[in-house]
Amino acid sequence: MQAAIAALHDEAEDVATTDWPQVVALYDVLLAPVPSPVVALNRAAAVAMRDGPEAGPALLDGLAGEPRLRDHHPYPMARAELLHRLGRLPEAAAAYREALDLVGTEPERAHLLRRLGAAETSDPGGTAGT
Repeated sequence: MQAAIAALHDEAEDVATTDWPQVVALYDVLLAPVPSPVVALNRAAAVAMRDGPEAGPALLDGLAGEPRLRDHHPYPMARAELLHRLGRLPEAAAAYREALDLVGTEPERAHLLRRLGAAETSDPGGTAGT
């Protein structure tokens, strides 16, 4: 299933042309035998890409208490991105800061700092600082 998901991402020219319905369906199959909070996080992001950002926060909120996501920076990063896309900039900025506390690589840190700057300057499209 993971290889099929990766293939869908690889075959797409960009994020907009990704077959998000198929990605979500594959995550559904992947989750069925062995539920995983990390897979559920990825599925939530895919659902938000398929259905729009308003579909994502409730799915992510359902994962908030998962111990395996406590120190996993993609969780607050995904939450921040969805909140940013929804224009909920103060909440997005807080989530970006949380992700910055957990991130491990400099390229990811630089990306999060740019996104945090965009949220703090009231730029829902995220174009500030890019």
